[in-house]
Amino acid sequence: MEKGFDNKKYVKIQSQKIRERFKLFDRLYLEIGGKLFDDSHAARVLPGFANDAKISMFQELKKDLEIIFCINAGDIEKNKIRGEYGITYDNELIKLINQSKRMGFTVNSVVVTLYKNQVSVDKFIKKLERNGIKTYIHTFTKGYPTDVDTIVSDEGYGANPYIETTKPLVLVNAPGPGSGKLATCLSQVYHENKRGVNAGYAKFETFPVWNLPLKHPVNLAYEAATADLKDVNMIDPFHLEAYGEKAVNYNRDVEMFPVLRSILNRATGKDIYKSPTDMGVNMIGNCIKNEDIVNEASKKEIVRRYYHELNNYKVGLTDEDTCKKIKLLMNELGIDEKYLDVIEPALKKQEKENVPVISLKISKRKIITGKETDILSPACTVVLNAIKELSKIPDDIKLISPNVLEPMLAMKKSLGSGQEKLHLTEVLTALSICSTTNPMAEKALNNLPKLRNCEAHATYMVENGDKKALKQLKINLTCEPKFASDVELETQ
Repeated sequence: MEKGFDNKKYVKIQSQKIRERFKLFDRLYLEIGGKLFDDSHAARVLPGFANDAKISMFQELKKDLEIIFCINAGDIEKNKIRGEYGITYDNELIKLINQSKRMGFTVNSVVVTLYKNQVSVDKFIKKLERNGIKTYIHTFTKGYPTDVDTIVSDEGYGANPYIETTKPLVLVNAPGPGSGKLATCLSQVYHENKRGVNAGYAKFETFPVWNLPLKHPVNLAYEAATADLKDVNMIDPFHLEAYGEKAVNYNRDVEMFPVLRSILNRATGKDIYKSPTDMGVNMIGNCIKNEDIVNEASKKEIVRRYYHELNNYKVGLTDEDTCKKIKLLMNELGIDEKYLDVIEPALKKQEKENVPVISLKISKRKIITGKETDILSPACTVVLNAIKELSKIPDDIKLISPNVLEPMLAMKKSLGSGQEKLHLTEVLTALSICSTTNPMAEKALNNLPKLRNCEAHATYMVENGDKKALKQLKINLTCEPKFASDVELETQ
């Protein structure tokens, strides 16, 4: 993969910038926007950005920091799902805590925000406490967001319990948006300053990139990623007025800044920042080394987001406006839904074979297709075909004998799974077993990592089992907004 981003430089200058910021205070509460660990969106739009770049950067500051995690009580109650991983926010939170501890970070506590005495939330709090995780409860802040006098008083932030912290840098992270990170930071700043501690607030959010143009493909890709939240990138008017310099921010931060500035002024006794851009510590725009590569990657990501939201619309998870907004962004960049060159081959193959198909691009000039068979899903056939091609194994050689696969499918059916085909995880497991005695299977299996970051397109919405397996292989999958049953009806 060609790289357009200097990850080594980023880790170095970003950690320096954060160190400079927390040295301005006795204690800095740093709100972490986006993903602390696996930032796959950044890795897709900035080829060369390592998924773990953020956490690698914080490794350099480990001795100076501790982490507070936030979760919205309403998200626990509703079993809200983290779309990228397919797990609930509460399970994602536990995963984040365990990852942090394994890497040697100090996890201070969990704050359950907007608590309303929900029974399911009480059970979750008990679960955390039984696992030795200190937990705090925050309810709705009285007066928020307009009555600053009440917010910055013992009735407002003062009504929240104070979280004992000891390190100069406190990261405030969450499993997803709307988790109450900002309120937790500001509550702590209020409590700390009442205790005579010079505490401050800053925000570490990767996108939008403040020092790239408003309509830069990277920033438009962020708009596409947050289309369901109705976020809109805009020039920060406060920054322009204060410094005569254009900087990009987004509507929610710009709209809330006057209130946030007043709250910080009341809590600390001074104006720390002149603009929402000032609050950020993002250095990512300084580490792009090849604009063409980054621009192309961002355009592709916008198309992926378009298909993702078309799929969500099909199953009732989003509204039509979300899809239209991303389509408008594509129009601005002069691209359409067939911009990914892996799409057309899948559609043509389906038209020819009359069955669901997945296509997979394994090199600049080579696109492999796989179709549904009596035994295998398209995900199985396309991955097997791809690793055979990469291993230079002739088409007529079978990596796994039907004598192995057919009993597996028969057993699935006898167990009443309701599945009529073998899925990718099952087939790769069978392939790994065969590799112990079959050198061809071993050779093909060794080429599986080469599928990482490859583009794939399905003529149907791939189901959870295969979808998860393709994601684990780090394949970038897009799907036509059609159920597999719709495709089968169309082709009959």
